[in-house]
Amino acid sequence: MAVDFETEIKQLRATMASVREVTDLDRLQGTITALEEQASEPDLWDDVDNAQKVTSALSRAKAEHDKVTGMDARIDDLEALVELGVEENDAETLQEAERDLTKLKKDVEQLEVRTLLNGEYDEREAVVTIRAGAGGVDAADFAEMLMRMYLRWAERHDYPTAVLDTSYAEEAGLKSATFEVKAPYAFGTLGIEAGTHRLVRISPFDNQGRRQTSFAAVEVIPLIESDDSIDIPETELKIDVFRSSGPGGQSVNTTDSAVRMTHIPTGIVVSMQNEKSQIQNRAAALRVLQSRLLLQRKQEEDAMKKEMAGDVKASWGDQMRSYVLHPYQMVKDLRTGHEVGSTAAVLDGDLDDFIDAGIRWKRAQEKAED
Repeated sequence: MAVDFETEIKQLRATMASVREVTDLDRLQGTITALEEQASEPDLWDDVDNAQKVTSALSRAKAEHDKVTGMDARIDDLEALVELGVEENDAETLQEAERDLTKLKKDVEQLEVRTLLNGEYDEREAVVTIRAGAGGVDAADFAEMLMRMYLRWAERHDYPTAVLDTSYAEEAGLKSATFEVKAPYAFGTLGIEAGTHRLVRISPFDNQGRRQTSFAAVEVIPLIESDDSIDIPETELKIDVFRSSGPGGQSVNTTDSAVRMTHIPTGIVVSMQNEKSQIQNRAAALRVLQSRLLLQRKQEEDAMKKEMAGDVKASWGDQMRSYVLHPYQMVKDLRTGHEVGSTAAVLDGDLDDFIDAGIRWKRAQEKAED
């Protein structure tokens, strides 16, 4: 069946018109101009931290602007290619246009999903924590598989990451791990991944080759920013120091540089051991603790609003995805119904379709509750 290029291109332009309206390119250009003025100040690098924030913000704003305007240019190029193929009656050119159309539709859909990320903290960078659940050594191995999956996803998108803490299990895998994803909208994008993940496979740790079900929990919080009003009195903190360790408990430092920080009123515990000094680990732990308290405050406010409205519902994040490697191959999101058979690709970071479907589902749920 021949592709209706005219209709498809018209739909792409309509979608991009909506994207441009939400993105507000004029406002974005104003932000770029202001940041460029700051970046051109001769004394900018007298304050290295501030200089890095300015240059990073400028780079992100330009990338956002170019992503939208570049998509418009690609649609124009596609339209020109179609016109050439029709005029020349060139089947090969039209086949190329069809391939370009398929790729362009996917990219425009992903850009459209970004416009749905309008929550209070959606534009923040993210802190992701993965914890092994029920399932013994298989669960610890699964936690490590999930960590690799998310780091590979970030790598595919050229998003910088920083591992903050890793607690290794005795036999294999991880008890827990925490890492940052340093990209705009990382929290809004990855927030849909929070919840309980389930793995079904023939256990490589079972000498009888039996099928094993194991679980791991994923937590995603927005990274704290300097203007957030989260002050924690020293009297509310219990701070312990210990020696950092690698796989199998092997010491990787000769000093007690790792930090465990407990927020006494809430019982929230944060451990950091991947920085070189105790001071750095303490600062990183405090930042993550503040981020968790920030999100907790937002969740409590939302829960109070729902309770006042008489509409209290269970969290959407629990038991959210299954990864089945035996007796068949399938990854299925239990909320959206989205599923694929290429389990190896998903575990290697091919998550965009799951994330996009999840964001659309979550926004539909929120709209239904309003």
